[in-house]
Amino acid sequence: MMEKYRIETMPAIAAAVCLVIGSAAMAEDLTPEGGVRAAGKDGAVPAYAGKQSPEAGWEWGKFRGDFWKHKNEKPLYSIDASNVDKYADRLTPGQLALVKQKKGYRMDVYPSHRECQVPDFVAQNSKANLTGAKLDPGGEKLQMATLPGVAFPQPKTGAEAILNYIYRYHGEGLEWPKMVTVISPRPGSNEWIDVISPQHTFFPWGKPGKTTPQDVDQLSSAAFFKMESPPALAGQAFVQRQYFNKASETFYYFPGQRRVRRMPAYTHDAPVIGMENQYLIDEANMFYGTIDRFDWKLVGKKEMIVPYNAFGMYKFKDKLRDVATPDGVASANRRYEMHRVWVVEATLKPSARHVASKKVFYLDEDSWLALVGEDYDAQGKLWKVRESYPIPVWELGGTCDNLPFAMYDLNNGRYVMDQTTIGQGKDIRWYEQVNDPRFRADFFTSETLRSVSER
Repeated sequence: MMEKYRIETMPAIAAAVCLVIGSAAMAEDLTPEGGVRAAGKDGAVPAYAGKQSPEAGWEWGKFRGDFWKHKNEKPLYSIDASNVDKYADRLTPGQLALVKQKKGYRMDVYPSHRECQVPDFVAQNSKANLTGAKLDPGGEKLQMATLPGVAFPQPKTGAEAILNYIYRYHGEGLEWPKMVTVISPRPGSNEWIDVISPQHTFFPWGKPGKTTPQDVDQLSSAAFFKMESPPALAGQAFVQRQYFNKASETFYYFPGQRRVRRMPAYTHDAPVIGMENQYLIDEANMFYGTIDRFDWKLVGKKEMIVPYNAFGMYKFKDKLRDVATPDGVASANRRYEMHRVWVVEATLKPSARHVASKKVFYLDEDSWLALVGEDYDAQGKLWKVRESYPIPVWELGGTCDNLPFAMYDLNNGRYVMDQTTIGQGKDIRWYEQVNDPRFRADFFTSETLRSVSER
């Protein structure tokens, strides 16, 4: 499998990648996050450019894409059912399936831009992690790291690589003034599920400086949402606390019962409430939660066509149905570029239970973002395909993040679009630091959920 994903680049790059895998010191030809600075052999993947600032006048509340300096670029080419086989070696199996199965599905491929960056304190913490970060004896939990920073800039295992994604830097807090989750209709129906829910997430280790898991009592993140619509789900609310060293804690408020329930099994492949079994807990944001049910393999690196600089998925003033179409996310709102990605395979442990027998992720070398993901069913057949849509986040010093994503079920033709604010009138907000009391560990409790929900 490693041969399939060998790095087809210049000798200098190959040497740098050897350093990525085996050195204890950050090489000069690697970025602070562990990516190779040099361009690819044919130039389709350019050299690392680093942080680029927005054009003058941008502030939160204005559409980000209007202030990106490459906004007027035109596609180099488009991929659809008529020519997809020509690009098969640069696409994942899931991407190939989408183009061939989805009516009118098109991928517009643009010039590539490697401009993801991190603040200086994240870069310094990442450097410290070269020798200071480690996993627990089981090789699945982050036991020690200096955060915020890349825990394993030179990963040796698939577990280290996927944990780089799970614990990526995105500030101390995130807020969706109104997040929309879309489930497309059943075949033969025109009834959509559109869930609107304000949500915010807290990362206690994400503030500027140096923080370890021990400094935050092992709390890795905490989230809160309350559904406003549809009427069948309105009033339901949720608090979840994720930990570095143990299972998550989840509390859920059911307005019909007027009570808060503890939900210890609301993890892994448990269905998300209200989504007609189309959406599982660990499918959120490409992968969510603990990695303990799979064996993780770092397969190799490859140049691939992946979603990138997809500002169209952040058009909060667009009409929802113009973007979430019956056949999938509108082509005009997706953008693709050629980038180098790490390929990581997760195979279900013989002793574990999960509806997916295998997961495959394609992680951007410059940001560790999971750009494409695939699930295989119990028979080993390709089942679900996920894409995320990254952009540079200027309020976090040019750090890239990928909150909106889409997931396609190849068996029943339905899809999920989540973690976007399209059609909701306000942008997602990232906070480098936040003093709002809603972004404190003691907010995310069953007591708070009960008091907020019963108002």
